[in-house]
Amino acid sequence: MYDLVILGGGPGGYMAAERAGARGHSVLLIEKEALGGVCLNHGCIPTKSLLHSAKLYLHARDGEHLGIKFKDGQYDLPAAMQWKQKTVTQLVKGVEYLMDKYNVEVVHGEGRMVDRRTLAVREETYQGEHIIIATGSRPAMPPIPGIESEYVMTSREILQIDQMPDRVVIIGGGVIGMEFASFFSCLESEVHVVEMLDEILPVMERDIARAMRKEMESVQFHLEAKVEEIDENKVTFSRDGNTSTVTGDIILMATGRRANVEHLGFEQAGMDILPEGIRVNEQMQTNLPNVYAVGDVTGKSMLAHSAYRMGEVAVNVISGERDRMRYGAVPWVVYTLPEAAGCGLGEQDAEEAGLQVKTAKVPMRVNGRFLSEYGNAGGFCKVIV
Repeated sequence: MYDLVILGGGPGGYMAAERAGARGHSVLLIEKEALGGVCLNHGCIPTKSLLHSAKLYLHARDGEHLGIKFKDGQYDLPAAMQWKQKTVTQLVKGVEYLMDKYNVEVVHGEGRMVDRRTLAVREETYQGEHIIIATGSRPAMPPIPGIESEYVMTSREILQIDQMPDRVVIIGGGVIGMEFASFFSCLESEVHVVEMLDEILPVMERDIARAMRKEMESVQFHLEAKVEEIDENKVTFSRDGNTSTVTGDIILMATGRRANVEHLGFEQAGMDILPEGIRVNEQMQTNLPNVYAVGDVTGKSMLAHSAYRMGEVAVNVISGERDRMRYGAVPWVVYTLPEAAGCGLGEQDAEEAGLQVKTAKVPMRVNGRFLSEYGNAGGFCKVIV
């Protein structure tokens, strides 16, 4: 019997394991693939590594006004992929080191819940006084006819490509879609973004989203467009009663993520599961005694740093401390070119909550460092009180 058994070794799971192990709890961590979860292996880290290389290429290519002459420069995708993998491997080894340092036992294999105290991996069962579910999320795949086309990729497969596409069609204008739109457009691929809503990046302020869309001049946006079908490399969408098509060497499905709750024994154990994920309170407690859920599987805030904090809250509560998860102070970032970041309630959200707000906005070019690096490029800072 362990003090704590954790299912899932992503940011929420390994942070909880580290914190619990540091407190002297006996901890078992179950992970079916590599430690670090989607974030380290197939998401945040490899994406940011590639984005950084693409931005460096673009800045060098367009840097003559800064005194940089970049004649016949080339982007070496295989070399960029090697750098990405080197970064991922180093960070995964760092997590493995932390698990060893804090005496966390790690079992590799696909786990499932037997009851509120028991998890199983293959034929072995493991019991814990407390259990934390941190099974993460996966790309959401909407029921679009033809979605099984060989040209369709998710954010996971696209990180393994071995040659640059000439044309990319991205279905979905959220954070994932826009980061890949930025990556490919920086490297001179023709990029089309097909988005059902009337603006990209619904997580952020509309004026920020609109400004970002205008700054990404080389990307072709098709807003308020519903994808009707995919036929091989052709995407058909309707807008304003008209039908249009775009083709791509790659079609990226970037329509959000879905919590991993199916076929893991949760419902059979009596866990309360909502459409967005496992229901939890501010202490990350589920409806089952001594069972907690953290990270993407809750559907609350699908960000690695949110998962870190959720894991920390769960361990603090397990250890008898008063703590709770608050989402209002969680920052968001979009690593596009240009980048955008924010924290707290947006103007529209604040007004919908019945608050009286005032706003102030200042162009970024009044900042000396911004002006020296980017000149009169667009961008602004907005404060809402």
